[in-house]
Amino acid sequence: MNPILGIGVDIEEVQRISSIIQKWDHQFIDRIFTMSEIQYCENRNYPAQHFAARFAAKEAFSKAIGTGWSGKFRWKDTEIQNDVAGKPLFILYNHLYEAFYEMDISLSLSHTRFHAVAMVVIQNINHKF
Repeated sequence: MNPILGIGVDIEEVQRISSIIQKWDHQFIDRIFTMSEIQYCENRNYPAQHFAARFAAKEAFSKAIGTGWSGKFRWKDTEIQNDVAGKPLFILYNHLYEAFYEMDISLSLSHTRFHAVAMVVIQNINHKF
């Protein structure tokens, strides 16, 4: 088994994210999400649920790497995509890619009308015992 380097979890209120989007419109969305994420969320029946889940994922990732929003963490350097089966996964860019490209990053998302939750586990796949 590979050693766990970090675990992060976050829960967001969908209504809170919806209110922020209504107040700040694309100023908030463009600051936090990549174009791919924006297109994905805006093409859903309830975009705020999907924005909230992706926001929670980015927050959980920042907790798993131990920096929070500070340090080299940048919102748009983390992108959440789905594989062909619908499983969410991270695409990393810039400093985050350089630091974590050899790591196994597991992501789980869930949401209801009211809450979105994300859990991130980062494991070292190159660790030798």
